[in-house]
Amino acid sequence: MEKENQKLQASENDLLNKRLKLDYEEITPCLKEVTTVWEKMLSTPGRSKIKFDMEKMHSAVGQGVPRHHRGEIWKFLAEQFHLKHQFPSKQQPKDVPYKELLKQLTSQQHAILIDLGRTFPTHPYFSAQLGAGQLSLYNILKAYSLLDQEVGYCQGLSFVAGILLLHMSEEEAFKMLKFLMFDMGLRKQYRPDMIILQIQMYQLSRLLHDYHRDLYNHLEEHEIGPSLYAAPWFLTMFASQFPLGFVARVFDMIFLQGTEVIFKVALSLLGSHKPLILQHENLETIVDFIKNTLPNLGLVQMEKTINQVFEMDIAKQLQAYEVEYHVLQEELIDSSPLSDNQRMDKLEKTNSSLRKQNLDLLEQLQLANGRIQSLEATIEKLLSSESKLKQAMLTLELERSALLQMVEELRRVSASPSDLREPECTQPEPTGD
Repeated sequence: MEKENQKLQASENDLLNKRLKLDYEEITPCLKEVTTVWEKMLSTPGRSKIKFDMEKMHSAVGQGVPRHHRGEIWKFLAEQFHLKHQFPSKQQPKDVPYKELLKQLTSQQHAILIDLGRTFPTHPYFSAQLGAGQLSLYNILKAYSLLDQEVGYCQGLSFVAGILLLHMSEEEAFKMLKFLMFDMGLRKQYRPDMIILQIQMYQLSRLLHDYHRDLYNHLEEHEIGPSLYAAPWFLTMFASQFPLGFVARVFDMIFLQGTEVIFKVALSLLGSHKPLILQHENLETIVDFIKNTLPNLGLVQMEKTINQVFEMDIAKQLQAYEVEYHVLQEELIDSSPLSDNQRMDKLEKTNSSLRKQNLDLLEQLQLANGRIQSLEATIEKLLSSESKLKQAMLTLELERSALLQMVEELRRVSASPSDLREPECTQPEPTGD
């Protein structure tokens, strides 16, 4: 009886924790029909091995994600990503069990502990100092710092891990953090040299130049680059400044479309607030507006932003701007009056960055070649199946013709029953004897 009471208590605690975690306002309330669609997909037997229709998933995410199923839906979308990209990235971490990582010590402990109190300080799950929420968050960040020695712990990661933890168990949140960092490529922006973050800031600036030229000119006039306001957006995936309901929707889209969603959201937010930003006439007030006023979005504005993001496609531009950034960096090195040592240092850094980029591109090429080989093998199988089906159809056609002929013969026979009657025996006439 005591054990049963303990189980009941644990169950009640889990339920209470779940309610506490999901204490935020939804911005796209899920209709019953959409929730049913999600529940049907989630309950599909053997779903981790089944490729679902991309348009169906895109439509479902667009119509809303039920808060109480959100964590499971993120795991489902991660499964679909793995099925779509069957050749995993070479930059995969060692497969060390989570519990084993927790037994080890990390050199990042001090930095992690300092950031715990700064992560969602007003949310009831994280507000208690070293309470259940903070302890679970510490465990995830500690485990990740041990798993990924190059990145270790970087400011901003606590918010990403925190959002995951609000929607699933501690160990599941750790697995999803690994997925975002390694499979989705998010870890690049947290590397110690921060070169990828610099590239991202350049890409965002170029997107502003292309889509909102007047806003771009206004910010340039006051010497305001994206790094002054957008770096936290990228490093925390908007979680440090924006309402949780909005951030949850951003994560929905990242699990569906990848990390370019961060650029789309940033571009949409700046564009939709353009008239208000243009009203400010000095650096301090512009930056203050973008950092402190802009994140206080109304529900209508949030939904508008999410809908805009679904319609945007900037993948090719992002690739082009990344190449452009490297070309410009090379030109700057060539034209600047630097000492030989300084030039060598810069060249080494640029070469190191380009080597990483080349490795990433090579990896993508290998993945693409792998996919091509897989598709060719699939096509070969389909052609073989098609040939077998054609042969089977031909055999069936011949059988059908033979059966039709037999039916026709039987009809002819049944039409003239006299043909089937046996001839009558004639008795010999009696003789006169």
